[in-house]
Amino acid sequence: EVWCFSILFFFSFFLSPTETEEFGPVFIHEPDDVIFSLNSDEKKVMLHCEARGNPPPTYSWYVNGTEVDSKTDYRYSFIDGDLIIENASETIDYGRYQCQAENSYGTILSRDALLQFAYLGAFSTRARGEVSVREGQGVVLMCTPPPHSPEIIYSWVFNEFPSFVAEDSRRFISQVTGNLYISKVQPSDVGSYICLVKNSVTNLRVLSPPTPLTLKTDGVMGEYEPKIEVHFPTSVLAAKGVTVRLECFALGNPVPTITWRKINGNIPKKARLRKSQAVLEIPNIQLEDSGTYECKAENPRGGTAFKGHLQVYTLPQWVRMINDTQMDSGEKLQWECKAIGRPRPNYRWLRNGLPLNDHVEIVNGELTIHKVQQADSGMYQCVAENKYGAVYSNAELKILASPPLFVTNPVRVIATLGKDVSLECKPRASPKPRITWRRADRKLQPNKRITLLRNNTLKIVNSSRADEGNYVCRAENQLGSAEMTAILWVKEAMRVVLSPSRVEVTVGESVVLSCKATHDTSLDVAFQWFFNQKPIDFQQDGSHFEYIQTQVSTVDLMIRSILLKHAGKYGCRAQTSADTVLTEAELLVRGPPGPPGVVIVEEITDTTATLSWTRGLDNHSPISTYNLQARSPFSLGWQTVKTDPDPVTGDMESAMAVELNPWVEYEFRVVASNAIGTGDPSTPSRKVRTKEAVPAIAPSNVSGGNGRRHELVISWEPVSEEFQNGEGFGYIVAFRANGTRGWKEKMVTSADATMYKYRDETFPPLTPFEVKVGVYNNKGDGPFSKVVIIHSAEGEPREAPSDVKAYSISSSEIRVSWKPPNPGPGRPRAYEVSYWKESEQEESGKKQQTVKNETSMVLTGLEGNNIYLITVKGFNNIGQGPDSAPITAKTRKSPPAQPPNNLMWIQEGNNISLSWDPVKAKENESDVIGYMVLLKQEGRGHIQVTRTINPSTMLSLPEGGTYTIDVRALSEGGEGAFSSQVRVVTSSAKSNQCSVHCPPRSLIWTALLLVLVPSASW
Repeated sequence: EVWCFSILFFFSFFLSPTETEEFGPVFIHEPDDVIFSLNSDEKKVMLHCEARGNPPPTYSWYVNGTEVDSKTDYRYSFIDGDLIIENASETIDYGRYQCQAENSYGTILSRDALLQFAYLGAFSTRARGEVSVREGQGVVLMCTPPPHSPEIIYSWVFNEFPSFVAEDSRRFISQVTGNLYISKVQPSDVGSYICLVKNSVTNLRVLSPPTPLTLKTDGVMGEYEPKIEVHFPTSVLAAKGVTVRLECFALGNPVPTITWRKINGNIPKKARLRKSQAVLEIPNIQLEDSGTYECKAENPRGGTAFKGHLQVYTLPQWVRMINDTQMDSGEKLQWECKAIGRPRPNYRWLRNGLPLNDHVEIVNGELTIHKVQQADSGMYQCVAENKYGAVYSNAELKILASPPLFVTNPVRVIATLGKDVSLECKPRASPKPRITWRRADRKLQPNKRITLLRNNTLKIVNSSRADEGNYVCRAENQLGSAEMTAILWVKEAMRVVLSPSRVEVTVGESVVLSCKATHDTSLDVAFQWFFNQKPIDFQQDGSHFEYIQTQVSTVDLMIRSILLKHAGKYGCRAQTSADTVLTEAELLVRGPPGPPGVVIVEEITDTTATLSWTRGLDNHSPISTYNLQARSPFSLGWQTVKTDPDPVTGDMESAMAVELNPWVEYEFRVVASNAIGTGDPSTPSRKVRTKEAVPAIAPSNVSGGNGRRHELVISWEPVSEEFQNGEGFGYIVAFRANGTRGWKEKMVTSADATMYKYRDETFPPLTPFEVKVGVYNNKGDGPFSKVVIIHSAEGEPREAPSDVKAYSISSSEIRVSWKPPNPGPGRPRAYEVSYWKESEQEESGKKQQTVKNETSMVLTGLEGNNIYLITVKGFNNIGQGPDSAPITAKTRKSPPAQPPNNLMWIQEGNNISLSWDPVKAKENESDVIGYMVLLKQEGRGHIQVTRTINPSTMLSLPEGGTYTIDVRALSEGGEGAFSSQVRVVTSSAKSNQCSVHCPPRSLIWTALLLVLVPSASW
């Protein structure tokens, strides 16, 4: 129990992670370039800097090499490592800033961060002079932008905002100068031009005063050769990875054409021409894009060119950086840093933020200190820089100086009897200590069994019980000494038995492997199971594997629902603090065969294919039979094919697939079976096509009929491509009139054809024919279908309908009737009625068709008091027959537009006496022949209709409720307009008493004139 406590104390004290390790500053975030808008509401700039270190670092800042002093300038303040600048000003605060982080282990400087200010001034308000040129002359309108930072975007407004100048081959706006270039002025260019500039950071826009452009009246400018007015510099510098835009535009008459080329090379494929080829844009510029570029301006009068050199530069990039290093005093330090860039970078070294020069050797990027001292400790920085930028690589150099210290003491080691054991001695110390070993106060001397290795490890060969005891390692340097005790125990070797060592099972069964370890009872044992040398994941494979702990020193592995993939080597590893033993058992799984090997098509005919394959795994059960399968574009997946021999036994590796279709592309595969089941199929063979053969299947469903007069129409279902048996497939259509002897044969060369039409004006309609359809291909003729009887077409109608009559039934309707043509071939299946007004052409008329062969129709939607011409013709599936002779019919006059007015009514109980003013028709309206009264109870759909020839009527209300009454005039032309609506309310109780609208019964009834109100007001 005391021993167990000491072990627990040892682990809890010495293995707890240290959190007090001290180190120099390391940047987490270095300051970035900042563009600050002077138009910002918050006049505050923040530069971010953050570093870690132990002790935590402190910060200071430098601008253009001078330290920022927040005590003397109230505008500066610090929040952690961040620098805050209040009321930032371009004249005072523009420049390059560096953050310095420092603690007791050293100082490091950040990369430079450039602080710029974004602003856009206003154009001068002074009026701009008029620019006057001849038509056809070129002109440049100057923008002269206001003060700004950084870059601005130029555009031009024509006459008034937002009418912008559109750039094309004649007009160009330079994003370098801001000027507007017009190569050839036209009259449409006359007007007022305003330069608009936009700050790319603040998005602020300002407009220049207008520049008037006018045309001179002293003539038109003649043609002249191009003159390049705007072009890229003779030397262009660009950073790798940016997009480069080269401008080139010329004045000239006619308008010049711009072309580009790269001298001694090709323009990069990624390059694009913009603005009618005036701009060459090269995205993601690379070193290989450097070179001399030429733009050329040409017109019929001549040409001119400009050349400039594009040079790509790159900022320094690290290839090799320095790393934190710990060294003993007096050792040699060699650090090398290496960077690439164009131009080639130069190197300088800093220690704690200051240049290195004393007792060090610096050659390019290599720093050498031959004998480091404690004073050389600190933070080092290698700086690689060219004129376009600099990069920093930081590292801490620690010079160690400490007496020996053993973190773990004592150390307990358990060895296995008869095996080698190693006792390590690894103290912390600087400089390196001198090591000695002793046992029982006697210094250990090397012999045949005991060896002191170079790393100060004591190795004992073939350990025995006599080797047990305490071993002391002593470490000593000029700063002190320390000792560590290693306690050695030697235990009996562990034995592990795994049973059964070899077992055979069938797919789907289960098995248990038992692993038993015999070991020193004072040691704990741990087990781990392996499958094919990989640890078993019982969570992931829990459906098949189960770990069972039966005793302290025995574990079982349950393998259930075994699959073929579970066959292999199973290992049980037992481990104690003294020993590790691994033993294995083999599991054989019987199952369906594996897939056969590659299937080869040895020979192919029109209906057979000879196949060969190699045997697959039998999975410990002999293969009994093979099944051959085929797939074609016409089959539903893989289908079993007949074979020769049949069956194909398990000892065979070749067979013939028979009864295949000729001229069909097949794939083949083979499936093996044994007593356990059927295995997975082989991979498919290459696609092969069977040989051609004469067609063997005739078309089906031969039929026909219909068609135009004197036509024999023959149709059939086409033969599937699967049964065409070869190229050049077509049909032979044979027919003869019923009762004749000779067959007429016609070739149809399309394999997709489904119809043939034969025309002969000598045979009458509905003549019976004997018909058969055969097949053929390049190999010969195939069979014919059975003979069927098909009649020739009866044709389209040949006679027009007779006895056509038409009469008006209202102002918008005419009823038309007719008699069908005489019976015979060409019977109509329906009729078409054409009608048009007498004042119009027949082509502008309308048509209506009957649904079937009805012999009457009502034409609707007609105009009143108009004469219409009407014809009728029959039609069927073949075509249309002749029109009947036109007849005329006149629609009636329109009904009166005036509704009945001054409705008067008297109500007594459920009876209503209703009267109104008579309606008088106008001259162009139909005479009134009566009136129609509509009575409807609200909430119900039924309407009671009363007709009368007089302007009055009696109504009886069947039950209590609310009723509405409408009146409209009737005429030969149809129904007139509705009167205003009357609403009447009655009680459901029958009573002889008058309503409020009736006088007493003893009095003579008097008419009550009601003021009618629209129903929505009731």
